[in-house]
Amino acid sequence: MIASSFIFLATLIFVIWQPKGLKIGTTAIIGAIVSLTLGTVSFGDVLIVSNIVWDATLAFIGIIIMSMILDEIGFFEWCAIKMAKLSHGNGHLMFVYALLLGAFVSALFANDGAALILTPILLAKMRLLKLNAKTIIAFLLAGGFISDSASLPFVFSNLTNIVTANYFNIGFVEYLSVMFMPFVVSVIISILVLWLVLNNDIPKTIDVNLLKNPDDVLKSKPLFYISWLFLALLLFAYFIGDAYHLPISLFALGGAVLFLAIASYMGAARAGLTIKNAPWQVVWFSIGLYIVVYGLKNAGLTDYLTLVLKDLATQGDFIAIMGTGFISAILSAVMNNMPTVMIMDIALVDIPNKALAYANIIGCNLGPKMTPFGSLATLLWLHVLAQKGVKISFWEYSKFGLLVTPPVLFVVLLALWS
Repeated sequence: MIASSFIFLATLIFVIWQPKGLKIGTTAIIGAIVSLTLGTVSFGDVLIVSNIVWDATLAFIGIIIMSMILDEIGFFEWCAIKMAKLSHGNGHLMFVYALLLGAFVSALFANDGAALILTPILLAKMRLLKLNAKTIIAFLLAGGFISDSASLPFVFSNLTNIVTANYFNIGFVEYLSVMFMPFVVSVIISILVLWLVLNNDIPKTIDVNLLKNPDDVLKSKPLFYISWLFLALLLFAYFIGDAYHLPISLFALGGAVLFLAIASYMGAARAGLTIKNAPWQVVWFSIGLYIVVYGLKNAGLTDYLTLVLKDLATQGDFIAIMGTGFISAILSAVMNNMPTVMIMDIALVDIPNKALAYANIIGCNLGPKMTPFGSLATLLWLHVLAQKGVKISFWEYSKFGLLVTPPVLFVVLLALWS
């Protein structure tokens, strides 16, 4: 337990710290190699972990490639400007529309896609609109929160969703039928709580005439219109794939490759550059960190969790769902949601209550917002903002996250229970 815990903590610290530009995937792989060397995991465990995470990581790569192409043709910038124009200069309405746009992007392109793609666009538009620093921070904090709280409806909306759905053999349709209502409730309650907390920093009016016409930012109008049809067909394909029990990555990555070929043929993207710039470090991060976490499982950490969760399961569904969700949330905030979701999945596997698997997903998606290092999406988000000259301190972020997350988490878990 001591060796496994030390390797995990050291790996996590270096993932968060990233000294001298050390990549998160490289750090995780080093941690995995150390785990193998010290014997906290075996080569057999590596094969088990790879079998658990391959679908999730390949699907994530596909979603990000798709997002990169759409970003290249101006899809997200068009959406952002359209959102701003629809507000007709009403600051509070723009705030709500910005969060709805964030929810849309997070649901269809994953929370990491929302952090990587949408954040720079919104920041650029807010600076163009000459909003003050407090207003920009308010919009950014709200957008960062919604990117995770809205990543619930589809299996592909979050890496944690894919890992857990695969682990418990939850199909695309079954997952959507259970999580659609918690998703709707999460978006509504998130917007309400965020507005109450940030209300004083939202201006009453904003001069949207400073923005371009939405169509002017499109680099390929024909491909823009094709992309809407393609996304609809891709979503339909997920339902077909579910009927035949096909892996989610077949459509996420396969669809991205097909769309990349179409975009390249139409001269709107360069296939080689897009593939080169895809976040391949996330693949090594997922595999490496999960191998490190499996060492904690071998040391008996999941056994302790299983005892706690089994006790909660005897207290009725309400207590079990709330307890599981908040345990996942707290663990995610403290040690990142990627290792948490795997540890919790392993601990829950022998408990005959699938609702707890969904509660685990909700906790792992919302709980990380309590700290800056709770999720990969937040780390990426903060990194993107720092590159753009926006610094959000540890205390500023944590104070906001600890205030907003618990009430939203409670209401979303309540929606799952009901």
